[in-house]
Amino acid sequence: MFDLANPEKFFALSRRLIPVMAALAVILFAAGLWYGLVASPADYQQGDSVRIMYVHVPAAWMALFCYTMMAVSSAAGFIWKHPLADISAKAAAPVGLVFTGLALGTGMIWGKPIWNTWWAWDARLTSVLVLFFLYAGYLALWEAIEDKARAAKLCAIMCIIGFINVPIIKFSVDWWYSLHQPASVFRAGGPSIDPSMLTPLFLMALAYQFLFFALLLIAIRNEWMRRRIARLERLEMRVMSELVAP
Repeated sequence: MFDLANPEKFFALSRRLIPVMAALAVILFAAGLWYGLVASPADYQQGDSVRIMYVHVPAAWMALFCYTMMAVSSAAGFIWKHPLADISAKAAAPVGLVFTGLALGTGMIWGKPIWNTWWAWDARLTSVLVLFFLYAGYLALWEAIEDKARAAKLCAIMCIIGFINVPIIKFSVDWWYSLHQPASVFRAGGPSIDPSMLTPLFLMALAYQFLFFALLLIAIRNEWMRRRIARLERLEMRVMSELVAP
């Protein structure tokens, strides 16, 4: 990980990985959507509405994964002062925000025919909405502070504190009354979902995962270059001011 702090090594590795991850994401999306929309059966209770699960559930998983990665990166910035730590956390935030918004939006579409309501203030829905605001607040804080070193520290603190919401989301259906069903994939005793539905679900989850890493590497490269350009501009201004000084 520390070797990747070298810009040349990181850019060389990411240049090779991005097209591979993007291609895998496209292939997995095509396979997952075909299985989910065509090959998998309708649910005996939910009918064809269950197919929203193949978009909604992986998006919800990725919303939690992205924030967890941001918290780990933020902690690494404090402990090891890794130069990529705050950059990777910042790069993951907008992707996580989109995944969270997608989870909320598809959840509302799913909830209307199943629960007969677009929204209910139950523990799972409310805690995911809080996660959406945490992402938005994190990005807003980055933009509000001009000193990026200070912004990185404050955003890291905010991100680490906000991580308490991740286990709340995960265990909300067990701790409080919720319209959501308990865990049916990652649980003791194995998944309770039929393999015909589990296959497209995992294909879509992998597609989301590869898409996230491709977008993350692109965002890290862009952020690194923006900071490098900003440093060069500051250096140029300092040199010019010294040249014109009497």
